Amino acid sequence: MKKFKFTIQGNKYDVNILNVEDNIAEVEVNGAVYQVEVDKVIAQSKTPKLVRSVAVPSTESVKSEQRTSAPTAPKGVGFVKSPLPGVILQVYVKEGDHVKVGTKLLMLEAMKMENNINADKDGIIKSVKVKTGDSVLEGDVLIEIGV
Repeated sequence: MKKFKFTIQGNKYDVNILNVEDNIAEVEVNGAVYQVEVDKVIAQSKTPKLVRSVAVPSTESVKSEQRTSAPTAPKGVGFVKSPLPGVILQVYVKEGDHVKVGTKLLMLEAMKMENNINADKDGIIKSVKVKTGDSVLEGDVLIEIGV
């Protein structure tokens, strides 16, 4: 609440601004409360509004297929994709290897950090699409895991 003292043509006024919402101010003048409309120019914000595109996980190559199944159901082919652009430092598996969830598949250097890429499903390595030294982009298929 702001308090002001005005003298207009010799008359003294004690003014309290009680509330301001949009362009209506609730003002108390010498004990009487008034609703006052304020001329308000809406200024355009100088800060641009940041609009981001919707992020979609890139874990499966066919978006229309259902991605979940019962825990006991057999799993189909899965693709391990690069989470970031980078360079393959080392590949730990080869075609035909049996892997379990969490098995270290390869190491990816991205933004000067080494990132371990692990298996997200049990299965057999059907194909390894990259080799040491390859540059990859985000979403590139690195390894195909089958049943």
